[in-house]
Amino acid sequence: MRQRSLVILTSVLTTGALTLTACGSRDSGSKSDSGSTTLTIGVDAPLSGENSTTGLGIQYGVQIAVDDANKNNWVPGVKFKLKALDDKAQPATGQSNATAFTGDSSVVGAVGPLNSGVAQSMQQVFASANMVEISPSNTNPALTQGKDWQTNKTRPYKTYFRTATTDALQGAFAADYAYNGLKKKKAFVVDDKQTYGAGLAGIFNGSFKKLGGSIAGTDHVNTGDTDFSTLVTKIKNSGADLLYYGGQYDESEKITKQLKGAGVKIPLFGGDGMFATTYIQTAGKAAEGDLATSVGVPADTLPAAKQFIATYKAKGYKGDYGAYGAYAYDAASAIIKAVKAVKDANGDKLPASSDLRSKVVDAVQKSDFEGISGKVAFDEYGDTTNKQLTVYQVTNGAWKAVKTGTFNGS
Repeated sequence: MRQRSLVILTSVLTTGALTLTACGSRDSGSKSDSGSTTLTIGVDAPLSGENSTTGLGIQYGVQIAVDDANKNNWVPGVKFKLKALDDKAQPATGQSNATAFTGDSSVVGAVGPLNSGVAQSMQQVFASANMVEISPSNTNPALTQGKDWQTNKTRPYKTYFRTATTDALQGAFAADYAYNGLKKKKAFVVDDKQTYGAGLAGIFNGSFKKLGGSIAGTDHVNTGDTDFSTLVTKIKNSGADLLYYGGQYDESEKITKQLKGAGVKIPLFGGDGMFATTYIQTAGKAAEGDLATSVGVPADTLPAAKQFIATYKAKGYKGDYGAYGAYAYDAASAIIKAVKAVKDANGDKLPASSDLRSKVVDAVQKSDFEGISGKVAFDEYGDTTNKQLTVYQVTNGAWKAVKTGTFNGS
């Protein structure tokens, strides 16, 4: 996913946001009175504003992983803390946060960001510091496979990984379901001009036409727009039997409400940027029948995720764990397990901070374990090897999974 937003909830972010300065040149992190070393895992996401529903799901997914690691002594002699920074879905803020993380010698790696456009501003910063960055939600293919990914895949940064699959698969998966599952033949395609939204919409457009569908029209909106009357008129006059939207729930929830209000009773179909409880809460009855794809399989169907979900609910954490919480947990787990691998290979001692960071990058590349979202491993581009996707549809006021599978281009 993703790209942007703004608004509330900053007070919840201070918990777990401690920064510990490294002590000494031979070891990393800071020594506690008990003799253990404390390392910090950074989290970057929109933690305030409308995108915070999913951003907070990422933060608390990591928090639960950190708590589990400490409680169960995943890395003997090492304790972990969380440092969460709010990027407000703004690339410049994300870049500043990346600089803050890399400048803190106790930070061993970072989870995030939520938005693909923000990730573009952060990758170079982490690469320069040899620090691992794992996003649980970025889906733009260029982040791992380069700007010419369709013709010449080249990995831009060896420090960047993701536990979410890409839009190359998500957009095609959606097109296949729209054409073959919903039997829709004429789609109107809209995007929000952002890295995530425009990229996803473009892939859906091409895939839908390749399957035999026609494009009734295309258009763009601006993030933050609230009046979509002109767009609604275009869609109504086009004769489309489906609206595909590449962007966030912030706009799509208003588009669908205005579309249905004008008597255009066609479903709005979007990507993981739309998959949030907030979409249904805001759009109300107008959301009924709308669809969204999201990465992986439904978290509540995964046996390994049951304890995670129970803990999230018991703690009363804000946000929505359903979209990326489990993938954030697994991203943090990959960093923590990499720390253990480095420590084990170094005579059961942590190397100096700069060496630790670079060695953790290498260890993350070799990740191979069963996470709560499924198998956690990365290919030569830093992409997850877990290619599962799910189509959800709003049914009786809630997201219901209607198809889970993979898309291999055939």
